[in-house]
Amino acid sequence: MNLILHDTMTGEKRPFVPRDRKRVTMYVCGPTVYNYSHIGNFRPVVAFDLLFRVLRHIYGEGAVIYAANITDVDDKINAKAAAEGVPIGVITSRYLEAYHADSAALGALPPTFEPRATETIDAIVAMIGRLVHNNAAYAAEGHVLFNTQTYAGYGELSGRALDDMIAGARVEVAPYKQHPADFVLWKPSKSSEPEWASPWGAGRPGWHIECSAMIEQTLGLPIDIHGGGIDLVFPHHENERAQGLCADHAETYSNYWLHNGFLTFGEEKMSKSLGNVVLAHDLVTKVAGEAVRWALLSGHYRQPLDWTGELLEQARKALDRLYGALRRAADLKPEPAKPPEAFLEALGDDLNSPRAFAELFALAKTLETATAAGERAKAKAELLAAGGLMGFLQADPETWFQGGADEGLKDKVEGLLAERIAARAAKDWPTADRIRAELDALNVVVMDSAEGATWRLK
Repeated sequence: MNLILHDTMTGEKRPFVPRDRKRVTMYVCGPTVYNYSHIGNFRPVVAFDLLFRVLRHIYGEGAVIYAANITDVDDKINAKAAAEGVPIGVITSRYLEAYHADSAALGALPPTFEPRATETIDAIVAMIGRLVHNNAAYAAEGHVLFNTQTYAGYGELSGRALDDMIAGARVEVAPYKQHPADFVLWKPSKSSEPEWASPWGAGRPGWHIECSAMIEQTLGLPIDIHGGGIDLVFPHHENERAQGLCADHAETYSNYWLHNGFLTFGEEKMSKSLGNVVLAHDLVTKVAGEAVRWALLSGHYRQPLDWTGELLEQARKALDRLYGALRRAADLKPEPAKPPEAFLEALGDDLNSPRAFAELFALAKTLETATAAGERAKAKAELLAAGGLMGFLQADPETWFQGGADEGLKDKVEGLLAERIAARAAKDWPTADRIRAELDALNVVVMDSAEGATWRLK
């Protein structure tokens, strides 16, 4: 399987060639755990989980090392801890546990490493020390700042001139800065905030330096792939790249930079600050996790995706089609197979999930329409393999449709469906409509098809 990825640095698709096929490295910026994450926060989780799965398919499960960081010290975390009168660890443990549960519900595999900022302080302090030694950073009034004037490559990732970056960004105005674009590596903690010792005084790290130190500590430089949301290109990834290269005079930080598009709500980016959020923690209690995952992958990962109730309903119906085909082929017991070439080509083209979905439907159609048992068995095996590679079709088909229904409810629904079939055959439409309304009151969705009527719980 060949893999081509769109690299933000070059602005082009490039064939993916790892530095070492036996040790493929990927880093993705993870959550700041101060609250429940909204569904937009999970778009990169799901998108890069898909890439993780594809890389493991190509190079082997043990050959791919995936690190996703946890920011567990931050102004918002500090504020929440102060408001509740508890240590920051109480806040971060609570929301990290929820984040892990929500990620699992969406079918995301655990990363190989999940480094935390509070457990990387020594590495952070050491990296800042090297930056100061290399004249790429300076101490001022208890702070340490990166000196953007000393790095000629600053702006290469985002493709912006320094003056443009300053004009378009919310830069902190501070008298101790040598240049407006300089950014904080270390800062003093306020009273009652957590702090750690450093050569520049007690304090805590800035946001950008965390990721560089974590990458160095868990993966080593250069890495193969660095991922995250498009909003992180500047300033976070631009700053991260600059400090990571300047700390050790390295030539390359990451060989490929990948960024997913925003999840929008109406015409605006989904954001806690705007208040237009859908919490994943709430959503997965109402909607099957696979359906949410399908919705997140229904558009190409690099493009914006508008989040609507219709999108979720379409996702559920799409999975109903696939699970329905599998349920009607329950008698087939094929040997395990590999995903078909056309499906792999779709994913290999910069993770083209919409095209891969089309291939899943093509397999389901073959499963439904083929007359030869061998052809049907092959289609079922390939459908399961392809779906599994993307994190789908992991449930038993009966459980997918009727999970949570007790035997009493199942018997009642089946009886009503039989009555409805008889009413429709007699063209007794008022009775058929009354039965359907009764089923709807039981929280049951009826699905009519050429093969007959089936049902699922809402």
